[in-house]
Amino acid sequence: MSLPGNNAVPMRQVTVLGSCGAYPEPGRACSGFLVEWDGFRLVLDLGYAALPRLLTHCPDGAVDAVVITHEHPDHCVDLHGLFRMRLYGGRAGSRLPLYCTPGVLTRLNGLEPEADLRTVFDVHELPGAYRVGPFELDGVPLPHYVPNVGVRLRNDQVTLAYTGDTGPDPRLAELGRAADLYIVEATDRTGEPQQPHRNLLTSEEAGHWAARAGARRLMLTHFWPGNDRAAAAAAARSTFGGDVLVADEDLVVPLGPT
Repeated sequence: MSLPGNNAVPMRQVTVLGSCGAYPEPGRACSGFLVEWDGFRLVLDLGYAALPRLLTHCPDGAVDAVVITHEHPDHCVDLHGLFRMRLYGGRAGSRLPLYCTPGVLTRLNGLEPEADLRTVFDVHELPGAYRVGPFELDGVPLPHYVPNVGVRLRNDQVTLAYTGDTGPDPRLAELGRAADLYIVEATDRTGEPQQPHRNLLTSEEAGHWAARAGARRLMLTHFWPGNDRAAAAAAARSTFGGDVLVADEDLVVPLGPT
């Protein structure tokens, strides 16, 4: 666990590393968030181009835990960059706790089969419940094209929830129940491939589920490239009466009760 110096002010915040779905727009990155709580640093997802942004906040990749919601590369591919950095970059030490669905390791091992990710990561399978630094972590299965978990982080002062990618599902109300900040995917993808069940949300639906959850603040993320983010926020406000934030790279959101 990385503790602040004696004169440092403890930080309790979320920093957006990436906000795009599928592939990054110019100057942006795919899904990624840095959660900081009194010196403990936890990463939620590391999609395309999220690692360089993480390194501007955590030089040498000095984080305490990583959580990956599912195996799609716009959520996990830069985890392999972090692996190589720690393996080849002289960052010896204990293995980094990694909480992920089983498909993540399978997908990333295909990039470099001769290098075992478990030499760097201490892997814990999701869904499941764990103690992670200052947080209780719960992974909640949610519908997507591959196994995906929503993530709920809580302690006696704050609750943060994040959907990963998901279609409409009643479990979204429980995942974000009374969350101080609920980060919800709002892909707004037109022409989603036909499936027996929908696997992505609209911004209006993101607001609906945040309202059902009784969340205090909603942050929209996972924007399909080219979509109008202001229009997405307006759609979410039509169904959610609390504060609606738009995930933008390097946006910092304080954590705590509002």
